[in-house]
Amino acid sequence: MASRDMGRPRPGVLSGLSHVALAVWALLIILPLLWTFLASFKSNSEIFGDPLQLPGALRLDSWGRAWDEAHIGQYMLNTVIVVFFGTAGTMLFGSMAAYVLGRYRFVGHKLIYYYFVAGLAFPVFLALGPLFFVVKQLGLLNSHVGLILVYIAYSLPFTVFFLAAFFRTLPEAVAEAARIDGASHTRTFFQIMVPMARPGLISITIFNVLGQWNQYLLPLVLLAGAPDKWVLTQGIAGISTLAGYQADWPGLFAALSMTILPVMVVYIIFQRQIQSGLGSGALK
Repeated sequence: MASRDMGRPRPGVLSGLSHVALAVWALLIILPLLWTFLASFKSNSEIFGDPLQLPGALRLDSWGRAWDEAHIGQYMLNTVIVVFFGTAGTMLFGSMAAYVLGRYRFVGHKLIYYYFVAGLAFPVFLALGPLFFVVKQLGLLNSHVGLILVYIAYSLPFTVFFLAAFFRTLPEAVAEAARIDGASHTRTFFQIMVPMARPGLISITIFNVLGQWNQYLLPLVLLAGAPDKWVLTQGIAGISTLAGYQADWPGLFAALSMTILPVMVVYIIFQRQIQSGLGSGALK
């Protein structure tokens, strides 16, 4: 027993400090979220009287006002539609492009790959002006279709960058066996390579869902003239402005809670898949 204990590495000072830093970081994230959730059940006097006290009663009327009067239900439906089709398009086109760029060698493949990667270094706000006029000329301004297409283009660089590296790690022998059996390139990709790359695909899908769900600048520019098609981030910004005039702070925090909870649920459910996908890509 003694020799076994001597063989174990003892935690050092750096390890202890890292645990303290992680605990502080967790508190900085959890406490504001918890306060926002509790504030949605308070009254205005409770919020401004003693912000740290618990709600005096479980008031659900603020959630009803946020859903009906502030149109959070409509904004959430719009967001689900845009994010669903945006993520689906991103993963379809991104995975196919990453597979070709990661496993095939042809003239210009590196140039195309670096073209995608360059998109990671280009701040989106620099493209807002030209993007507005391009979408307007296409007749897609103030429409979900235009926003979905922009979301796909915006998410492709990171998707291609990550998945191309992931597809390179998959064994070539499996693809070679499929070709010997007469499988086409398309069949090899969808029936063999995609299932093998499932951990990476799930991880990137969740990252794209979270990124598009929280996007604010793009819908602000492309949907400014169609309030009925706004997404959650636009709706929350509008509610926060109205809350100052109407003094409905519980309604604002209820709307924020409705926006945060779906993202938290998705991450909690799929956190192991995210870690597995990132770990697989790193280890391979």
